Amino acid sequence: MSKFTLVALVATFLCFMSCNKKENAPAYVGKPQVEIADGQYTTEVMLSLGRLSDPQLSPDGSMVVYGVSYIDLAANRSCRNLYICSPDGSAVQQLTREGKSISNARWTPDGKALYYIQGGQIYKASLKGSSIGSLSLGKAAKLSNVAEGISGFELSPDGSKLLYISTVKSSVQQPSDTDPALDKARAYVTEDLMYRHWDHWVTELPHSYVASLGTGTITKENSADILGGPEVKFELPLEPYGGTEQLSWSPDGKYIAYSCKKLSGKQYAFSTNTEIYIYNVATGESTVIPVGGGYDTDPVWSPDGSKLAWISMARDGYEADKSRILMAYIGSEGIVKEVRELTSAFKYNAAGLVWSADSKYIYFNALTEGLQALYRADSDSAPSAAIIIGSDEEEGSVQERSEPLAGTLIERLTEDNLWYDFGSPFAILEDGSLLASYCSMEFPTELVAISPSPSGAVLSRISHENDDVLAQLKPISMEQRYVKTVDGRDMLTWVLFPPEFDDSKVYPAIEICLGGPQGTLSQSWSYRWNYRLMASQGYITILPNRRGTTAFGQEWTEQISGDYIGLNMQDYLKAGRELKAEPYVGKLAACGASYGGYSVYYLAGIHGDLYDCFIAHAGIFDEKYMYYETEEMWFPNWDNGGLTEYGYTPGQVGSAGDGITFGGMKQAGSPWSSSPKARRHYSNSP
Repeated sequence: MSKFTLVALVATFLCFMSCNKKENAPAYVGKPQVEIADGQYTTEVMLSLGRLSDPQLSPDGSMVVYGVSYIDLAANRSCRNLYICSPDGSAVQQLTREGKSISNARWTPDGKALYYIQGGQIYKASLKGSSIGSLSLGKAAKLSNVAEGISGFELSPDGSKLLYISTVKSSVQQPSDTDPALDKARAYVTEDLMYRHWDHWVTELPHSYVASLGTGTITKENSADILGGPEVKFELPLEPYGGTEQLSWSPDGKYIAYSCKKLSGKQYAFSTNTEIYIYNVATGESTVIPVGGGYDTDPVWSPDGSKLAWISMARDGYEADKSRILMAYIGSEGIVKEVRELTSAFKYNAAGLVWSADSKYIYFNALTEGLQALYRADSDSAPSAAIIIGSDEEEGSVQERSEPLAGTLIERLTEDNLWYDFGSPFAILEDGSLLASYCSMEFPTELVAISPSPSGAVLSRISHENDDVLAQLKPISMEQRYVKTVDGRDMLTWVLFPPEFDDSKVYPAIEICLGGPQGTLSQSWSYRWNYRLMASQGYITILPNRRGTTAFGQEWTEQISGDYIGLNMQDYLKAGRELKAEPYVGKLAACGASYGGYSVYYLAGIHGDLYDCFIAHAGIFDEKYMYYETEEMWFPNWDNGGLTEYGYTPGQVGSAGDGITFGGMKQAGSPWSSSPKARRHYSNSP
């Protein structure tokens, strides 16, 4: 065989292998060309829209990297790629065109490269080019090899380390644990609770790890498990929604604040007591901030390292309690000196905390009277109450402080005439303007610059991912209506009207029954319940913020617990009757899912002649058996009429004789409870 023939055969083989590899690789899914001749908004048009997420400002403030996902309907898959733009939106460029999704893009501290996740592993690629429009990513270096995969990560401030999220095996047993050949069998064995979270069996638990960069490939073996190892059966971050927002690096990189519910079994299932811990990166030790109560989540360090803020709920066992801002003063060696509440005089639920560069202000969002608005709290103004404190002489000691302090200064930055839902800012510029995401019921998430001022915030759109499609659609119109309830309260009800609405004509209408039951009908955009799509099909769409919704103060939220068949049902009837009395409303449907489905079932029995159609998706239809089968026991134990904080006495068996404690656990919301509200609740299950 000649040398030329051998080289040709080798080249042919390598080409075949390369082509075969490309054929097996997932195809790139990009922005489709959408042409809408009749202006009609359809399901297919909705699914063609780009889904923008996770914007990150570069260290020098000159660029924003973000991701956009597009869907391939025929292949039933989506793909996410990276885009980059200037902070004012004047320049934009697609940065990657991969067939396999890229997520969690983070800048290196010098802004010259990006870290990201692809295929469950971490990669790093240099940024090449001089300006937006000519940029590209260099060849990516794979930095990790974690068999279980990585779902999220965050770099330490100096870029020398990162924390990442992977999984360990749970206590739930599967056939493959004893016989690897049975890896396709779907059977589960457990002897305690929390074996399932909503839509998946808990065969794995999330754990978070710390790894050094630049010392070789990242594996679990050379990483530190913050919880101590796979034998520790706690979740970090908390299931089912938690991500890297539950962990926060201190500015000096010595500590990580994290949120964790260090409970298991039935205690985990009945309690919401999730505490904030401070992890010492050097020693591997964690110290709890002993606030107690319910959820403590989303810790964020101030840039100067002197303060730590987080979201907290006061009551253990109540998942819809008011979301407060707590702030700890941090002393030497990461020791907590004092914890204060900043929002005791604030009516709404805080979320998405972001510090200003000078460590003075905390920016956050809050659902406020049907809109998600932006606020700013002055952390240096006197807090309204101190929850736990320790004197400077005795750092780390805690005690109750009874005297109230003066109120925290909190400013609203986006006015109530801005009918949008704003996300908390992902960046705060030197001129005071905020970079954030926003949306409405008319358009999906885009990026926007917000310049707050005494005369009103000025908005400047940064991204325009879906403008070309939305511009082809016939617009809908919207009304903010207040319906008088049976007890004389004003209930915000959004009403969406079809394109080219004519009040001299008659239209069918849909009244939306919200799930939850705690939640809010705000200006959020949803691909699952898309109200613009409903209106665009010719339906007047009615969205009542009935009792139990979360944007109108805690009293309005809490009223529904233990009263599923009561005032909130009357709220639906009042909104339906008021709208159906309009000459332009013909037949009316009640439509909802989960608790909204429960509402539909119940309304079918009490409405008289109001509704002409009932649509229920995954509706609750037997409250007793829901209690038997659900996994998050804290929810029905409170909401089904228990209204009692978590309580457990280990070792106690049988009934305690008080009518609410069984097997050592307070179960005032159970079907066997003697609580009057619980008995009423179960006796009226649809």
